[in-house]
Amino acid sequence: MRPAAGDAAPRVAVVGAGISGLTAAHRLRVLLGPRAVITVVERRDRVGGVLRTVDLAGVPFDVGAESFLARRPEGGLLLDELGLAGQRVRPTAAAPSLRAGGRSVPLPAATLLGVPTSRARLSGLLSPGGAAAVAAEPSRPLRWEAGADVALGPLLRARFGDELVDRLVDPLLGGVYAGRVDALGLRATLPTLAAALDGGARSLTAAADAAAPEAAPGAAAPGAGAPAGPVFEALRDGYRVLLDTLVSAAAARLRLGVTVRGLARRPDGWRLLLGPSTGTDVLDIDAVLLAVPAPAAARLLAGVAPAAAAAAGELELASSAVVALAYRKGDVAPPAGSGLLIATGEPHAVKGITYSSTKWAHLGADGMVRLRSSLGRFGEAADLQVDDDVLVDRVRADLAALAGISAAPVAVAVARWGGGLPQYGVGHPDRVRRIGDGLPPGIAVAGAALHGVGVPACIGTARSAAGRLAGQLAGVPPGSSGPPGRDGSMEPWPVSTTPR
Repeated sequence: MRPAAGDAAPRVAVVGAGISGLTAAHRLRVLLGPRAVITVVERRDRVGGVLRTVDLAGVPFDVGAESFLARRPEGGLLLDELGLAGQRVRPTAAAPSLRAGGRSVPLPAATLLGVPTSRARLSGLLSPGGAAAVAAEPSRPLRWEAGADVALGPLLRARFGDELVDRLVDPLLGGVYAGRVDALGLRATLPTLAAALDGGARSLTAAADAAAPEAAPGAAAPGAGAPAGPVFEALRDGYRVLLDTLVSAAAARLRLGVTVRGLARRPDGWRLLLGPSTGTDVLDIDAVLLAVPAPAAARLLAGVAPAAAAAAGELELASSAVVALAYRKGDVAPPAGSGLLIATGEPHAVKGITYSSTKWAHLGADGMVRLRSSLGRFGEAADLQVDDDVLVDRVRADLAALAGISAAPVAVAVARWGGGLPQYGVGHPDRVRRIGDGLPPGIAVAGAALHGVGVPACIGTARSAAGRLAGQLAGVPPGSSGPPGRDGSMEPWPVSTTPR
């Protein structure tokens, strides 16, 4: 890699045009200036990755990620930077429910993604025996080795019993990762709980109290010191507004429908091999940022950064699908709640239903009822290998059984996300460290495989990766104070790397 100097304009490639890749391209443009040659290469024929907005009965509707975690700063700050603050919308006061034990109950409050604090009330969800197991947990001796990482499911089952895990924790975390709680690592999925255990919490309940102070005994009432504002927000016109604005602001050369089949060193930089194996198309650059799923990153890094490639290759992916439906005004009564999560073991294909037009007022302003259902989790890819019509029929059957919705929809959209969500297993933080430590100068990695699967987390990894590459191109030593940032990453506003 040659640092940009004199009249030489830096040449940087971003592989992947999802939210991470486009954010990185925009950040590189800001840091490197208008003369930099930035190329974004994407194997699909569209930008966005797992973000996708469709027209559902005349309204922009997201069939990938629906919302973003508003209490992380990265999403809101990027929207402000791009002049899109007016697109932010908040959910209504409608509350979600949970389907467990053959009946629907309100989703319990005062938990940390299902891990109960001492204020949690679970009697409507659990059997008397299950509730007794949860109540007894604080008094049972706990052995914990500080710094340890364990599978979350077995830990919770041993402390609280199977009912709590299957009926509450697994559907909640499954909604985030499309995975199974028994395989997810504690430190990557619930880092604040792990920190509380490291700090000496005497039980998992006490650790949840420490990790979720607003839900602990004696916590301030809402409006009296509790976190302000909603947990999640969305974009009025869908994520395509953000994606289109990033493309425009990045002013990059966008190459869609092009596969990157290889990455090789050059004496003064790097070369991307593009197109089919028989093609001769190449792209010579000074630096490259990989914003692709972990298996693709592992393949591209294998010949130039084998240790990083090996670590990336350890990540497994889950596949899922979203089926969105719209109903005429009068054919379906607007559901009262914001959605329904489905517990493990329930006889339904869907894993969750969002009553979108109830949860987000702008999606029901015309009187129509719009909703989306998610299907598939880690290890269930075969269940999704059917025609779209079959998926829609499964969803409609579940909607009839779970919500009494039997009318024919007037619009349907199906989105499939093959390998869309990385699984954060035991040892994930160490795996991410090995990826970073194994990268040579001139290569950076960003995306959901690192520090969180949510949109703000992806934005954070993209900005950090772009800052490191820009610093290297400018000759800023790692860890030094390089303008305009404070730490060589060239970050003007703080970025959290805590997984959601």
